[in-house]
Amino acid sequence: MSISIPDLTAVRARRPEAIAEAAARRVRRPLIGDSGRLMIVAADHPARGALGVGDRRLAMADRADLLERLCIALSRPGVDGVLATADILEDLLLLGVLDDKVVMGSMNRGGLAGAVFEMDDRFTGHRAEDIERLRFDAGKLLVRIDYDDPGSLATLESTARAIDDMAARRLPLFVEPFISRRIDGKVRNDLSAEAVTRSIAIASGLGGTSAYTWLKLPVTDDPDDMAEVLETSTLPVVLLGGEVGDDQEGAYERWRKALRLPTVQGMVVGRSLLYPAEGSVEQAVDTAVGLL
Repeated sequence: MSISIPDLTAVRARRPEAIAEAAARRVRRPLIGDSGRLMIVAADHPARGALGVGDRRLAMADRADLLERLCIALSRPGVDGVLATADILEDLLLLGVLDDKVVMGSMNRGGLAGAVFEMDDRFTGHRAEDIERLRFDAGKLLVRIDYDDPGSLATLESTARAIDDMAARRLPLFVEPFISRRIDGKVRNDLSAEAVTRSIAIASGLGGTSAYTWLKLPVTDDPDDMAEVLETSTLPVVLLGGEVGDDQEGAYERWRKALRLPTVQGMVVGRSLLYPAEGSVEQAVDTAVGLL
């Protein structure tokens, strides 16, 4: 039986086993539904300490507000599922909103935003065995590669083993690769065509098999380059939404163009839908679904 957001803490304190019970009775669905496309809402940012949206530095720190926004997004037609960390997914399980949805567990959260160890992105979230035990449908990991930071090698090795562990369970794993570097002490992802091409080539070859590997990729700085960039791999791709800033219409047009490419199967979008610069969550989600 589902509960309301104000009751979550009481249930967690008195009946923690309710989470496993909710996971056991959740109605599952295939990864790819009747539409042949995927629209996933992402909310794994808080576990990295990345709580800001636009000029609101702690926008995602209000958990009740975030959960309300997620429940609205998941209720909209065409939304296939959610990507989040254990705490958020377990709240959503207790709220009873994950039936017939794709549930993706976020696996590596160790590279905290702004930390000196940000590139040593250890797997401090879901393990493959957790995703299997909770009957979730897929996992996601981030692999940022900084040629000047030795922490990237540890991340690459851990990523390869996570790919192996997920494939052994026949569970899809969405790998989000970037070529990154520090500029004025902050990690910046390179979205040039050459950098994204190189990141795809590296990510596609990780692990003992790529049978269950998907790629989660940004649109390049010049969207006209995407067709050539995506020729680097035959792996299925979902587009990374990311923050869109003030030019929401421009972002939608970039996504629309990239979604026409043959390896692109859908989108994973987070803050730009949950905290849109203009309009409501419903409007932002419906517009994004319309792009598919």
